[in-house]
Amino acid sequence: MPVLIIILLLLAGFIALLLYRTAKFRPGAEEARRFADVDFDRDAAEKALAELVKCRTVSYEDHSLEDEGEFQKLIALLPVLYPNVAAVCPMEKLPDRGLLFRWKGRGTGEPAVLMAHYDVVPVEEENWEKPPFGAVIENGVMWGRGTLDTKVTFNGILSAAENLIKQGFTPENDIYFAFSGGEEVNGRGAVNIVEYFREKGIVPALVVDEGGGVVEDVFPGVKQPCALIGIAEKGMLNLEYSVGSVGGHASAPKPHTPVGRLSRACARVEGHPFRAHFTKPVREMFDTLGRRSSFIYRMIFANLWCFGWVLDLTCRKSGGELNALLRTTVAFTQMSGSKAPNVIPPSAFMVSNIRLNPEDSVDSAVEYIRRTIGDREVKLTVGAHMEPSPISRTDCEGWRRVVNAVSGTWQKALVAPYLMVQCSDSRHYRDLSDKVYRFSAMDLSAQERGTIHGNNERIRLEVIHRAVEFLIRLMKQC
Repeated sequence: MPVLIIILLLLAGFIALLLYRTAKFRPGAEEARRFADVDFDRDAAEKALAELVKCRTVSYEDHSLEDEGEFQKLIALLPVLYPNVAAVCPMEKLPDRGLLFRWKGRGTGEPAVLMAHYDVVPVEEENWEKPPFGAVIENGVMWGRGTLDTKVTFNGILSAAENLIKQGFTPENDIYFAFSGGEEVNGRGAVNIVEYFREKGIVPALVVDEGGGVVEDVFPGVKQPCALIGIAEKGMLNLEYSVGSVGGHASAPKPHTPVGRLSRACARVEGHPFRAHFTKPVREMFDTLGRRSSFIYRMIFANLWCFGWVLDLTCRKSGGELNALLRTTVAFTQMSGSKAPNVIPPSAFMVSNIRLNPEDSVDSAVEYIRRTIGDREVKLTVGAHMEPSPISRTDCEGWRRVVNAVSGTWQKALVAPYLMVQCSDSRHYRDLSDKVYRFSAMDLSAQERGTIHGNNERIRLEVIHRAVEFLIRLMKQC
């Protein structure tokens, strides 16, 4: 048989294999489900969130800039806004603005923990169209710092419990509401709550904190809304790079100045991204959403053994969210050199913020950067850091409860696990539970997501309602 015919037959077989795998890569038959309507006081939920937003609970690294009175004002409002919760769920104040409510259940099974934080990031009031702490409502939208991050879920948890208690509902097992007043500055409120659980021997059946949401146009080839539940989060490392010299006048420089060496180091790191890893959260996300993608993308996701390099190359060149899911990322954020334009600095430094893939660690990342730079004159100093979280289970009742609550609230959304690229207080539960899920109960556009930590943060009133609905559905399963 001529060689050409053999090659053509092999090529035809290869193409047939790709097409067969693509044809098989479709979602399984789904049973039609009906979800009961959820009844609660929507006006009360809106009014309660507005009162929370009016509290200027801004946290700063420099605590002297904080207004402790505003934090105490919010705490004092809670029995007024949620009287049934105050009557049934005792609140315990823990150090560093930790608040812990216990809603006692009928049984003695493992409890659920629902989390949120009530501190917010600073604002530049002159750049806002509406007062950032005015909770102004116009055209079905509430404006204010914290409406999205995360007073909406703080209010959602308490409003859900408020309505369920009023209706005479008692959960099967205990539910804890765990709130931190310093999440934005890595405060220890959540740490102290976890320590409380550890001392009491409490092991949660599930933990739910902020994370993914219901979004559109985030996965290639998928037009339906996607509800993304984080089952792990990346680690974080601030790495400082510094170079020293004898300094001197800029008129007679040596071949490489401190700034030049740092620039070369920066270029080398950016030119050699970390290796891609298809971790469990990413594999499960691709398997779930890839089956519902358009034909070309289904072919890629059905045959990653063949096209994985194409996806990797595309992500390396484009960056962005999909790239961040696949690898450890490095973002250079600060650089400092001489204070005068004609003086070679005696020292210069720069800083990168590194988000660690679950397959990497602080030590392995530093070693990779050191090898990539290949310059002994560049000193590396590890700053604030945290390892990637463990990966939570998706084969357990805790996961199914969260999925059921999501599906009942956003019935057209595709539910999938994913890897959270930001950090949250839930990372402190790493040694306490392997059922930690990161989901912000909101459906947001790209523009709305862009206001988080930015100017003109705002939320549609209907999103406030759906957050409460989701949490009622979740609590009814606990």
